[in-house]
Amino acid sequence: MTPVAEGHDGAVADAVVLDALVTAEAALVRAYGALGAAPASSVDGISAALGWRGAGEIVAGHGIPVADVSAAAVAGGNPVIPLVARVKALVPEADRLWIHRGATSQDVLDSALVLVAFRASGLVLTGLEATEHALAALAASRRDEVAAARTLTQHAVPTTVGLRAATWLRGVRRAHERLRSARRALPAQLGGAGGTLASFAEVLGSPERALDLVPAFAAELGLAAPDAPWHTTRWPVTELGDALVQALDALGVLAADVATASRTEIGELAEGAGGGSSAMPHKSNPASSVLIRSAALRAPQLGATLHAAAAAAVDERPDGAWHAEWPALRELLRLALGASAHARRLVAGLRVDEAAVARTLGLTGPLIVSERLSVALGPALGKDAVAGLVAAAGRGEDLAALLRAHPAATGLDIEGLLDPARYTGAAGLLVDRALSADRPADPVDPAPDAVGRAADPVSDAAGRVADRAVHAPDAAGRRPSRTERP
Repeated sequence: MTPVAEGHDGAVADAVVLDALVTAEAALVRAYGALGAAPASSVDGISAALGWRGAGEIVAGHGIPVADVSAAAVAGGNPVIPLVARVKALVPEADRLWIHRGATSQDVLDSALVLVAFRASGLVLTGLEATEHALAALAASRRDEVAAARTLTQHAVPTTVGLRAATWLRGVRRAHERLRSARRALPAQLGGAGGTLASFAEVLGSPERALDLVPAFAAELGLAAPDAPWHTTRWPVTELGDALVQALDALGVLAADVATASRTEIGELAEGAGGGSSAMPHKSNPASSVLIRSAALRAPQLGATLHAAAAAAVDERPDGAWHAEWPALRELLRLALGASAHARRLVAGLRVDEAAVARTLGLTGPLIVSERLSVALGPALGKDAVAGLVAAAGRGEDLAALLRAHPAATGLDIEGLLDPARYTGAAGLLVDRALSADRPADPVDPAPDAVGRAADPVSDAAGRVADRAVHAPDAAGRRPSRTERP
């Protein structure tokens, strides 16, 4: 059970992974057809039998039981081996030759998991985008509301509620941009048994034709075309994993700050719909913050598993390291899906108690601006004299009265000097900068597709056509490098 992901992780369910595996098998047949190798009748028949729904879409309706494939996967170490026989059973005997032709199980499984990750990370991006919009609105509305900043848990200097929200916004925005970049680069996998594409060259008649099959396969999946097989070069997994961890880091900071500020004795913030307690009916727990924090605390270890597996991906095919990636990546996606969904709801309903913010700020009194006194009065009064005044105020004496009585402070605006609202520095400008920052166009909210799964919020049909054009070889046969892709 993963409470933070409950109701939000359908995009990485076992059934979806199985559908993606079948999709990869169908996409390979269609890629052969695009090169004129497989007969059109075979391509059409297989596509219909497997429930092909279009380039970049995950098939449905093939009828292969998840439990059946899962149980049979133990013998060979992965689900593709038993899946191939079941897929072949769905198509006419004359067309079975084209199922899995030339592929190795890692080609199909890597491509399927990348396809699942591509769609799931699109949903995460949607949650992050909504969270950004809500944080921007909070930062704008609370731009100049003065609050106590805390360092090492203690009151430090004045800040604003708006700047705190803008700081959260910057973290989420950066994570959003990094995840977009990692998602856009996710490639299909096609290399054959040893990553040489030899089997495909044999089927198609030349190594050059085998290389042409790769972007054709990627286009059918709606993924980037790799420069080469990446069976043991696992950057697609680690870069995506790192971006997901960064997103959960940013959401974790937000959730931790909200949880702290919603403590009974602080009460500056409150979730719009707090959770209850089984034993204490008076409580309104920051349930969303707690769930988000649980995901953020688990994410780094899952990211570390992906890196450990990448470092151990030896020879031309990994012996166990590859297998360790599957559950770690899916669980990381599951956490990100849940945390991003909770975060958008948390920030949209977040309540600020202005009286509590002011009360908390007042707990430190004029000492909240002691830094200002050192900077502003140090040259005139001397550093030691200022420190003495502050120490006296810390023992309970009236700091304003002490300053007025000091000869060197004659003529100073003591009231203004001690006003926290006049010592927030560039806080307002930093909020404005965060709100005006340029950022790329973002995904829209997804809608469920015909079978109730969340549709991909980023890659529409037009985008897939553009992707195919970008990743396909040019007239000279040159494929764009990753840095040349959009």
